[in-house]
Amino acid sequence: MKIDSNSRSVDLDPRDAQFYENPYPTYHKLQAEVPVFKWEQYGYWCFSTHEDVNALLRDRRFGRQILHVATREELGLADVPERLKPFYDFESHSLLELEPPVHSRLRGLVNRAFLSRQVELLRPKIEALSNSLIDGFEAKGEVELLSVFATPIPVIVICELLGVPTTMADQLLAWSHAMVSMYMAKRDRAVEDAAVAATVAFSDYMRALVQERRKAPAKDLLSELVRAEAEGQKLTEDELITTAILILNAGHEATVHSIGNGAKSLLERGLQEPITESLIEEILRFDAPLHLFTRYALEDMDYNGLKLRKGEEVGLMLGAANRDPARFENPDEFISTRAPNPHVSFGAGIHFCIGAPLARLEMLIALQTLFKRLPKLKLAEPPHYKDVYHFHGLEELRVGF
Repeated sequence: MKIDSNSRSVDLDPRDAQFYENPYPTYHKLQAEVPVFKWEQYGYWCFSTHEDVNALLRDRRFGRQILHVATREELGLADVPERLKPFYDFESHSLLELEPPVHSRLRGLVNRAFLSRQVELLRPKIEALSNSLIDGFEAKGEVELLSVFATPIPVIVICELLGVPTTMADQLLAWSHAMVSMYMAKRDRAVEDAAVAATVAFSDYMRALVQERRKAPAKDLLSELVRAEAEGQKLTEDELITTAILILNAGHEATVHSIGNGAKSLLERGLQEPITESLIEEILRFDAPLHLFTRYALEDMDYNGLKLRKGEEVGLMLGAANRDPARFENPDEFISTRAPNPHVSFGAGIHFCIGAPLARLEMLIALQTLFKRLPKLKLAEPPHYKDVYHFHGLEELRVGF
């Protein structure tokens, strides 16, 4: 990493293994020397302190989209290449990318399914699933934990909640991974082509499923969305398809890595205490699955002396904020009883993760069940992180028991 203190620019390759394997020493150096900096590889200003990240997530002068308040021509943005239009047309209806009033309307339609009291009803199902998965590999003595345990739990739960056949789980995962790759630092033409193909295939599949639900509604979230579309014109079919796919994509990706990163942290330190809700919050703070999230400045402004133009993108470094020594005492220590624990792993403000209650419950039950059933659980080999920044997840997690 090269820091130019005068211009506050930083040359830091997000694909450097030394960085993505353990970014936290780098984050501390940035916080100490240039807490707000221009990341040359991304081309935008980034904020690394908890104070700034938390404030900007809540600041309504920043948004996830910009073309609702300005044209591409006005902002000097090139047109989207024809070959990428299917992906960006799909994204244009995504809850993650929208601002009020459209965001408020769509979020209101799905919010009820993810309220804590609704999610709590899934506890028996998650417990049974966790035990069933362990039954399937307990006799082997050694497994790769992400593929046999951490991945199936959130995928199967979200499929059942939405009303998608669990037999499609592997295909949904493949489509999801291809689409999510559009946000990684190693994006290239092959990644883009795969993402577009996955977007088209996933959308076609969901559109067919929606047609089935129109003819024969069931007790699932997809049927609820179809009903909302039919009754009150509350969402279009394109919005319905995108929302359903977003729930599937967002409903598993981060949770898989949260379970994996959490199991790694516990195994490296030797689990000495019960797995509680407080411990789950510390897992989320200590080694979050998402380290960078972007926003657009919706107007010209001066933010603490930094002049930003309307349409300018900024990076909010969630992983750095969670280890900020100005906000967390002994930030690099895993403290299972840490309180308060105001981590920003689920974001904040109007885009706070809608699935947070479900993710927390899945993590709690999965890890409680895992360590109860396999008390001799240990790392079989040192785990390594994937080259997928700004996500932060393991390549694999080989364990013995």
